[in-house]
Amino acid sequence: MTSEFDTDAMVAGLSRWVLEESPTRDAAAINRMIDLVAAEVEGLPIAVERLPGRQGLGDTLVMRAGPRTDAKGILVMSHVDTVHPKGTIDGPLPLRRDGDRLYGPGVYDMKGGAYLALEAFKRVAVAGSAQLPITFLFTPDEEIGSPTTREIIEDEGRRASYALVTEPARDGGKIVTARKGVGRFDVRVEGRPAHSGTSHQLGRSAIREAARQILDIEAMTDYGRGITTTVGLVSGGTAANVIPHFTYFSVDLRVINEADGVAAGEKILSLKPYDPDVKLTVTGGMNRPAYVKTDEIARLLAHAQQLAADIGFELVDSPMTGGGSDGNFTAALGVPTLDGLGIDGDGAHTLQEYGLISSLAPRARLMQRLLETLA
Repeated sequence: MTSEFDTDAMVAGLSRWVLEESPTRDAAAINRMIDLVAAEVEGLPIAVERLPGRQGLGDTLVMRAGPRTDAKGILVMSHVDTVHPKGTIDGPLPLRRDGDRLYGPGVYDMKGGAYLALEAFKRVAVAGSAQLPITFLFTPDEEIGSPTTREIIEDEGRRASYALVTEPARDGGKIVTARKGVGRFDVRVEGRPAHSGTSHQLGRSAIREAARQILDIEAMTDYGRGITTTVGLVSGGTAANVIPHFTYFSVDLRVINEADGVAAGEKILSLKPYDPDVKLTVTGGMNRPAYVKTDEIARLLAHAQQLAADIGFELVDSPMTGGGSDGNFTAALGVPTLDGLGIDGDGAHTLQEYGLISSLAPRARLMQRLLETLA
């Protein structure tokens, strides 16, 4: 392999990945995407293990290269699932190139990062230039909280000295060294149905109770402490002329440290109904622990910044971000974790999602140098 990355070839390869739409809940689509990834390393000195999907989700791909030792190594993490439903590429967000921008579902979050990291990984594997064993995970379910792969990630994390996450860069190419913890809760409200015209007084409205609870939950947001609570999904009711029997809603919690996660989580789980005739059931908890920047992470960042400077670009740290990633799991284990190593661009989870083509080669080179120099 030549010393320089071929940007046009990378755009062509990434485009093939983007064309293979892979929403999380479509296991067959995810597995076709996993097929594409596995095909990229056929014939190379890379060991490949494919773990069958669980809970109706897609497969996980585990690749290993580098020295065959028992030393703790480097864990690279990418996910192949996206939030965009099938058909997005044929409708509101087609694959297209506009100057330096490559548009398409999942190109920024995070197929661009997964692709450039795999290109770097292949080079290092072929050259035998890594000082530590490297494990590369491609997972199918990050966008829904990694329910089937968290255990795999944590097992591999315990065997790693470093974790590198290929989530997209932030705000013009910034790296990520801290993320909020994420909690998810589901609330079920059971009232008493009645005809809204002839026996209104006999009913107990699940929607009325839910409305009061939602206001209380949203009021837990404290921007000064970095705590946010969001009710993002609500469903319920039977008909316009029926006092609603059931209502369901979900709660998203973001915190900057473990203590706040415990306190806010307990508060949500201990909600009590205003109406004693209404039943309230709350389930859930912290889904991703907080990813806090440590001294070890700061040293890893400084190393990456020097490598980027040698390559010819500035690598800037971003403030703690509210979005979670699989890096939350490794950081919580005490593994120095560097995130946001993927493609630069914007528009994650929107119909204006794009990656910057000019960022592919330099960030692939950065990943290559990290894999070669970490020891």
